[in-house]
Amino acid sequence: MAGLVEQQIHRDPALFYWILLPITVVMILTGVLRHYLSTLLQSTPKRQPLPKIREQRSLQRAQNLRNNYQQVSKAAFERRKEAFLEGAKEGKFLADPDARGKARPNPMSDPAMMEGMMGMMKGNVAMMVPQSLIMGWINAFFSGYVIMKLPFPLTPQFKQMLQAGVGTRDLDVRWVSSLSWYFLTLFGLQPVYNFILGSKNAANQMTQQMQQAQMGANPMGGAEDPEKLFNAEGENLEVIDHRYILEGVEDRLLEKLGV
Repeated sequence: MAGLVEQQIHRDPALFYWILLPITVVMILTGVLRHYLSTLLQSTPKRQPLPKIREQRSLQRAQNLRNNYQQVSKAAFERRKEAFLEGAKEGKFLADPDARGKARPNPMSDPAMMEGMMGMMKGNVAMMVPQSLIMGWINAFFSGYVIMKLPFPLTPQFKQMLQAGVGTRDLDVRWVSSLSWYFLTLFGLQPVYNFILGSKNAANQMTQQMQQAQMGANPMGGAEDPEKLFNAEGENLEVIDHRYILEGVEDRLLEKLGV
């Protein structure tokens, strides 16, 4: 049986120099620009007062105890749990114990929270504006071009991702359009950014989107009632059925060695 005839498209070699290469270079330069722009717009964090730091660290220690309770003995776990529950009940860990039971202030009146919201807006501007301009540039000058062919086979499910802007149903899935190449470079240049800017860079689109999603889940940055957080963490510790991971380890070791 004769093999399938591989689909061929006669393309102008100049497409590599006039479309594929310019898009790649512009995306790399845009990532570098976004990194330095994000660094420039990043505000200097203010020093937190000692009671606020103590409140955060106390809650963090309780969370660490809940996540790693098997690594401490039952007696040590009970002592730490009772100390936390007693302190949470009396409000020892709160930054402002006098505010217990009172209505929470309006978050919009807190300058620190407003500054956090402004920082999030600056990050959105630094992320969205350059990409919108580049997408408009590609749609205006490079839309509808097929610029390259991947050297490995793919399933038809990749057709919509690799051939955006090209409405050809019978085209082989391995062909890549100019608009799809833009999206591939948008989310696939992180190793290049790591090489140029270092691993802790702000150029990666995916990393920025995840950070914005995390900030968007709590845009007020600390508007939760800390007393409720401590009470909830105390309830989590109360229901733990403690089991020490090293309990009976000598007998288990001897049994494993067959002694």
